[in-house]
Amino acid sequence: MVSRPGLLELLRDENGPPIVTVVAPPGFGKTTLLAEWTESSGLAVAWVSVDERDNDPKVLLTYVAAALDGVEPIDSGVFDALASPGSSIAGVVTPRLGRALALMPRPVVLVLDDMHLLRSREGQAAIAMLADHLPRGSRLAIAARREPPLPIARLRAEGRILEFGPEHLSLDREQSASLLRDAGVELPDSVITALHEKTEGWPVGLYLAALALRAGGSVSKAVAAFGGDDQFVSEYLHFEVLSRLPPRQVQFLRRSAVLERMSGPLCDAVLQETESAEALRQLQRSNRLLVPLDRRGEWYRYHHLFREMLLAELDRSEPDLAASLLRRAADWCERNGKLEEALEYSISAGDEDTVARLLGTLARPTYRAGRISTVQRWFGWLQGRGRIDRYPLVAVLGSLLFALTGHAAEADRLADAVTPGRLEGVSAEDAAVTEALVAVLRVVLCRRGVEAMRVDAEQAIQKFGPLIGTLYLFRAMANLLEGDSEGADRAFDDAVEVTEALGETVDQVIALAERSLLASARGAWHEAESLTATAMSIVRRAHLEEYATSALVYVAAARVALHRGDAPTARRYLVHVQRLREQLTYAVPHLAVQTRLELARAYLGLGEIAGARTILRESGDLLRRRPDLGILGEQNDELRAQLALRGSATGGFQTLSPAELRLLPLLSTHFSFREIGEELFVSPHTVKSQAISIYRKLGVSSRSEAVQSARKIGLLEG
Repeated sequence: MVSRPGLLELLRDENGPPIVTVVAPPGFGKTTLLAEWTESSGLAVAWVSVDERDNDPKVLLTYVAAALDGVEPIDSGVFDALASPGSSIAGVVTPRLGRALALMPRPVVLVLDDMHLLRSREGQAAIAMLADHLPRGSRLAIAARREPPLPIARLRAEGRILEFGPEHLSLDREQSASLLRDAGVELPDSVITALHEKTEGWPVGLYLAALALRAGGSVSKAVAAFGGDDQFVSEYLHFEVLSRLPPRQVQFLRRSAVLERMSGPLCDAVLQETESAEALRQLQRSNRLLVPLDRRGEWYRYHHLFREMLLAELDRSEPDLAASLLRRAADWCERNGKLEEALEYSISAGDEDTVARLLGTLARPTYRAGRISTVQRWFGWLQGRGRIDRYPLVAVLGSLLFALTGHAAEADRLADAVTPGRLEGVSAEDAAVTEALVAVLRVVLCRRGVEAMRVDAEQAIQKFGPLIGTLYLFRAMANLLEGDSEGADRAFDDAVEVTEALGETVDQVIALAERSLLASARGAWHEAESLTATAMSIVRRAHLEEYATSALVYVAAARVALHRGDAPTARRYLVHVQRLREQLTYAVPHLAVQTRLELARAYLGLGEIAGARTILRESGDLLRRRPDLGILGEQNDELRAQLALRGSATGGFQTLSPAELRLLPLLSTHFSFREIGEELFVSPHTVKSQAISIYRKLGVSSRSEAVQSARKIGLLEG
């Protein structure tokens, strides 16, 4: 441990800039510097070490929220938004988390270590937005191998950033001597000077040299090894460090490097050895290249640079072994209940069968936890290998999950992979589950029209009984779309009962909303209000506010509010529907079209002609993709006729299109139009055109005014 008093003095300045960046290649002591500062600062510290899985922005922000919550309890609404599959990162999650950070009752240091591993643009934008919510006295400290995703030029101009680079972190000659001495190496001054100059004060280079010299290595080789090239260092590690260790210990090091984190039992299983726990403890005592992850001495990881070198050594010496080691790691993790780690190791090993099997188990709970990006990555890996049609259960699960999050094209592609005959060779248990889910998929996607949806639902109910509430919901939906209002109301009542018994709250609130809308249509307003109140209480209790399927509940509530003359409340509900409707695509066509038609009716009731016109254009587009939706087509035509009677009136709030709703949250980030275009897979010209349209509809003239206006009316939180 070499203290950096000069750097610490800058960090301890209470009037210093709120944002600190420590950017340097591996082995410069970035983490060590921040750890020494935070331990002695007297401030509360929330520390998050970023890893590859944090490229799902909800995973990253969940860790940030948990770290802040460990300092002072934060608003539970942050965790509600994080747990919702449909909540927007930029539009909902980050503003809530930023507000929680801004309201912290005492200063806090939020440390984000290894930020170079964060490649997700959504995650990067979220961190940049959090930087703008720091309360007075609090600080954001980032350690990374490259410049972090912050508006650095603006922060410099504003004097809000303190930057450390390799030139600050390199050890001076006296610090180099101290490091070598503390590592147990006594050297002449001339050799210390030569090592310092050759390594340019690179701390980990000096430490590797000390390890080799302590083991009897050559001083001249140590001085010659460091030429600023990783190749030199890797060769030095092999010839001067690893070659001096017992062969069995070298084998342990390079083979265990495939593990993200290590424990004795895991290493025993992967390396097919015994007493790995003691080997880890000895390694940890002998040098600082093994990092303990808990206070009990059970879990460790290698220093990142050391692990990279060991993996290169494994690839050089035993190139065909890594996949087998990773499979053993996956097997051990699965046996010990660490299913997600097992899946990740299986992906690294290229083990498609195990990935598919674990994905069948993990997809639904991971989706329900709001980690859509992680689920998409898992399915995408299997799809990318062109083998997903071998796993019908995985394909149908993926199609359902993508449909419920508005990813229609992906839902269709996976649905096409589930074809007759694919269940041959599948276990009886998996075949039964898959067959039931295929029935659900058919009624949800409604690709063969309303009559087929009703028949599919009825046949599946006869076969599977009251085990899947979704089937009861969509049987009732088929009755509604066929024009049988009375039969639909009874069927929705059955669906409420079944879904409540099964705990399927998402389907339960849809059924309650449908019953409320039917009651409104026949003038039973007291019943409609009671049903809506029940549905809204379940939405709040189950934290379903950001689920796209809850849009119908808010539409029903707006309709009741309009009837009692409460236009402000109705508008508030409709703004929430605006935020959710972008996720309602032709993947679930009946719900997408019905929600839009009810939204258009509400806008007509408010005199918002422009908004109703935009919504009906969307419903028309959806009906062209899925034309056989029963009475919804007729209702769309009737509403268009009502609009035509209003002439060319353009008054009222102009509703944002789905594309504009996707763009709006990104306007609150520091991304340029070009960077936003890369995120949305459109051209900068398209982004600019959509932004100008947003400005016009919101009655503003700039990007910042658009964000402020959107927050004021509720389209964005913050």
